[in-house]
Amino acid sequence: MDPFTIILIILAIIAIYSKTKKANAQQTTSQSALGLAIGDNYNSIEEVQDALRKTGLESCNLIIGIDYTKSNEEQGRKTFGGRSLHYIDPVGDIVNPYEKVISIIGRTLEKFDDDKLIDVLGFGDDKCRDFGCFPFCPNGEYRPCRGFEEVLHEYRRITPHIKLSGPTNFAPVIEKAIETVMQSGRGQYHILIILADGLVVNEKETEEAIVRASNYPISIVMVGLGDGPFDLMHNYDDELPQRKFDNFQFVHWDEVAKKAREAKKSVDATFALHALMEIPEQYSAIKKLGLVGKRRDDFNPNYVPNPNSGAYPTINVPKMY
Repeated sequence: MDPFTIILIILAIIAIYSKTKKANAQQTTSQSALGLAIGDNYNSIEEVQDALRKTGLESCNLIIGIDYTKSNEEQGRKTFGGRSLHYIDPVGDIVNPYEKVISIIGRTLEKFDDDKLIDVLGFGDDKCRDFGCFPFCPNGEYRPCRGFEEVLHEYRRITPHIKLSGPTNFAPVIEKAIETVMQSGRGQYHILIILADGLVVNEKETEEAIVRASNYPISIVMVGLGDGPFDLMHNYDDELPQRKFDNFQFVHWDEVAKKAREAKKSVDATFALHALMEIPEQYSAIKKLGLVGKRRDDFNPNYVPNPNSGAYPTINVPKMY
């Protein structure tokens, strides 16, 4: 083997080692923010809640984005018995991944949401496609859902009537979260939870929206559902240096649930910890940047809301479902 080839191999090994070391350091920092490592024993949702409180998280506002793209029909072949990830069992014996994750996140975070009002946005259906999102409108009213029980009720009510489409683009939901923060008066801390199968097509728009969101008190948690792959989601988690802070956390529901079962740990508590493990560090960064309590006029004066976001109360869209 010639010396030049040997040098290239050595440089490649060094690059791989450096990237692995950085990723491990980021994971260790995120884990230590909760005071305990991922491997430690959290056996209940209540224990995860206590850990979050100890880091200083007192309250937050919640927004949920739900992926209604057509790829959901294929993404359950390995992980959901070949069913669509949005399959609604009329008897209620089978709980789909969206229902399960909404329930776990709800039980974990609802106590931190003082007013219990949750904005829920659907995207990727045949009406919004990749340029907008639509609100869940309980009882036909333009208002947020009151608690996670109503979120689940509305999800089960409207999902059978939605025609899945696409392509997948997270930007409209992220832009709507930015609008919501702008309308909240003095910048209130929001957690945007995106539930999706992860097959993003409009990569550039999604990346730009994630970067823009780092100028606001918003944490983004993306929960991957179904078979994957989720390589792009890991890139969003680790490789957007233009952001003011690391505002995006990715967790794969099926992978975490499988590992928890193998370790004979509580699936719900383990998933809640994985999904929320970076929240304390993000919240701390947001406070240091002075984004919490910031007045609307102090945010980017050049920001123009997405005119196609289609979500209340900015635009009077028809009640679609």
